[in-house]
Amino acid sequence: MNAISIIGHKNAGKTRLIEALIPVLQDRGYRVGTVKHAPHVAVHGDPTADSARHRLAGATRTLLLGEDGAALFFDPEENLTRLIAAAFPDCDLVLVEGFKHGPFPKIEVYHPPRAARIEPLAGEIDVIEVITDAHVALPDGVATIPPRQIEEIADLIEDQFR
Repeated sequence: MNAISIIGHKNAGKTRLIEALIPVLQDRGYRVGTVKHAPHVAVHGDPTADSARHRLAGATRTLLLGEDGAALFFDPEENLTRLIAAAFPDCDLVLVEGFKHGPFPKIEVYHPPRAARIEPLAGEIDVIEVITDAHVALPDGVATIPPRQIEEIADLIEDQFR
């Protein structure tokens, strides 16, 4: 499974980067899927709802299908790589937002907040590149790409899977 994690602090621009990358990668012929890490979202919601009752009864997976979309629920304890492979069998590439400790190569989006002194995750976590306009100290071998250079970032992602 070709998956890459886009990590970074809150409000760093991870979603904005993924939104910009999807059409570029699609124009290059890739079928792109996405995963969003949402650790504080209750995926069961109301425990009396039918979909929650299916899961509580022991269903391995539950597909919730509505007029506006669908959600597929997996056991959160399953292996992330297996979950992504099962959920995206027809995708060439999956962009994973978050999961900074996950098993995939990581690109960090770093946008220093004005009020607080927050350092990049690079150094604490292995990243292949940092997407930033800021001048920051990074570990040896970790380079930066400005966030507006979407084609270059797409090249970096392609290079990871060649």
